[in-house]
Amino acid sequence: MNGKKMPATALKVILTGATIGLLAACGGAVDSGDASTQASQGINEERLLNAAGEPHNWLTHGGTFSETRFSALDAINLETIDQLDLAWAAPLGSYRGVEATPIIVDGVMYTTGSWSEVLALNAATGEILWRYDPEVPRSKGAHACCDVVNRGVAVYNDKVIFGSLDGRLIALDSKSGEQIWETRTVPLEEPYTITGAPRIVKGKVIIGNGGGEFGVRGFVAAYDAETGEQAWKFYTVPGNPDNGFENEAIEMAAETWTGEWWKLGGGGTVWDSMAFDPELDLLYIGVGNGSPWNQKVRSPDGGDNLFLSSIVALRPDTGEYVWHYQTTPGETWDYTATQNIILADLEIEGELRQVLMQAPKNGFFYVIDRISGELISAEPFVPINWATHIDMETGRPVENPEARYLSGGPALVKPSPFGAHNWHPMSFNPETGLVYIPAQDVPFLYSDQIEGEIARFDRDAFNIGVSLTDALPETEEARRTLLRQLVQAHLAAWDPVAQKEVWRVQHERMWNGGTLTTSGDLVFQGTTSGVFNAYNAKTGEELWSYPVGVAMVGGPVAYEVNGEQYVAVSAGWGSGANLLAGFYVGQTGGPVEGHVLAFKLGGEGELNVAALPQKATPEPARQPHSAEAVVRGTDLYGRFCGVCHGGAAISSGTLPDLRQSATLGIDTFDAFLLQGAGEAIGMPNFAGRLSQQEVDDIEDFILSRAWMAFQDEQQSTSQAE
Repeated sequence: MNGKKMPATALKVILTGATIGLLAACGGAVDSGDASTQASQGINEERLLNAAGEPHNWLTHGGTFSETRFSALDAINLETIDQLDLAWAAPLGSYRGVEATPIIVDGVMYTTGSWSEVLALNAATGEILWRYDPEVPRSKGAHACCDVVNRGVAVYNDKVIFGSLDGRLIALDSKSGEQIWETRTVPLEEPYTITGAPRIVKGKVIIGNGGGEFGVRGFVAAYDAETGEQAWKFYTVPGNPDNGFENEAIEMAAETWTGEWWKLGGGGTVWDSMAFDPELDLLYIGVGNGSPWNQKVRSPDGGDNLFLSSIVALRPDTGEYVWHYQTTPGETWDYTATQNIILADLEIEGELRQVLMQAPKNGFFYVIDRISGELISAEPFVPINWATHIDMETGRPVENPEARYLSGGPALVKPSPFGAHNWHPMSFNPETGLVYIPAQDVPFLYSDQIEGEIARFDRDAFNIGVSLTDALPETEEARRTLLRQLVQAHLAAWDPVAQKEVWRVQHERMWNGGTLTTSGDLVFQGTTSGVFNAYNAKTGEELWSYPVGVAMVGGPVAYEVNGEQYVAVSAGWGSGANLLAGFYVGQTGGPVEGHVLAFKLGGEGELNVAALPQKATPEPARQPHSAEAVVRGTDLYGRFCGVCHGGAAISSGTLPDLRQSATLGIDTFDAFLLQGAGEAIGMPNFAGRLSQQEVDDIEDFILSRAWMAFQDEQQSTSQAE
């Protein structure tokens, strides 16, 4: 459907007629204004280049091309912060993960919910102006490693452009929400997804994709913003050498791989991070993990495996390779370099340097010359044990050999696949000179998948070559107690010049939200404990908090309408860690509707995001067939089920807790796994991929967990009585 409009009958757009009429009729001004009386002038290249001069707007994903997530607005400051309160709360209609950074253009907010739905809202009131549903096939949820999330849109020339989970790039009319063009970036049947926000650079839409756990070959591509036509594509890992190489950079990369990696995809997806320097005319992309994670499987004789876990500089007009820096050569731990990249000019040893900064999963904070790719400095910002330091002569990490689990494991390694810092965006305040990092200290026990399974390849399942069977205590309470001791998370204020922590705020749980910093000497961050906080940017003192009651993991933004400053953040349960680690985060009781929340001085808004009452685990219909079946089912569940329904079959509540399934143990369980009974709601059909015996083993494992939960609940009830 490239370059063509979707028929009106196929549109899923909800419009507020009177508001849309006003938007279409009004001219609008470039300065702040109310959405009911003005429309966007259009976001052209000049406005994007000068986005810092429009602090009342938030024109692109990171605020500006430099992706600092700094706002020059200062009406909300150290003296006024105690007056901050909720202005409005807009329900998104999303009951899965919510991760978007909103875009604000001249009084209109554009954002996304789960399943790639797009909404336009009045930024002053939260009124929904229009909603667009791209109707992503629910079966595509099987290819989403970390929930059916979307991190936001781009706005350009009166178009709202976004990527859908099923791999389409779609442009909508910013005033009406009607589709203008649609381009398929990947085949629907391939296990690619799009969860990241596109960037607009020189009239081109830049977008990558996800799917590194499912055996894909990563790439980033550019599309014409007016037509959706592809302009260029840059692959991040080499394909089959017998087919030749796309360019000299990929030919160079192939020399760092061994074995037949192309049969397993290779990975290297560009699923989130990008930044652009207009002066240098360089686009910087962050590249993801290998597929599989385990290097012994994808590249058995080692090698650096370029461009995995790398920052790569490209020419935005052509996709031409310029330079790269690899943070984790030969990565084997899911140490992506897809965490946000920030551009800044820093005085280092008396010289003003044009640098980029990144705090990727591997735990080092990197300061890199963005002209040449030369490493300037790198120091750990959390405790790590996979490497001791970075050799400044070579720019390479000095590894702990035991961390590679070369003998099959186990090896207890820090950081974990969750990362020392994941996708949650950090921010940089040029006035304090500090970077504010959502940091976490999480260990992981790496070992090969069970014998005979390590190289099993399934395009619709996790192909990581690493066991997801854990060695944690059996009971839910014991697991939670231990993990609260082992897992630490905090907000870190980091000096990138001195390469040291200035202050930190400890958090109750990991996977906390991105940060926003402002000229009001403030840092804002939401948490998975359900509290939105403001801190003194210089000292870390907590100045203000607002109990939301549901996790906030996306990046907050600041904007102004009619002379009033707002701070907005997306809230909603779900997202990768919350699905996988239900035993850690605790149950919400059921799905909670996502919201966008906006705060202002003297706000008088109301909020209700209460979850459904928590369900008790019923007495299971039968016992597992055998202890051996439970053991076999444990590893199978970890690979095929745990990423959605929770490790150890303990759900956080966003998706069904399988221990409570009415089908468990009564000969109807396999209707969902082998007969597609749940495909319409996003449950994959494993027919042809799992045998009847394997499904029976998975059921036996879940039954073992259900009995444990039932007995624990009975004991707790008895003790309470």
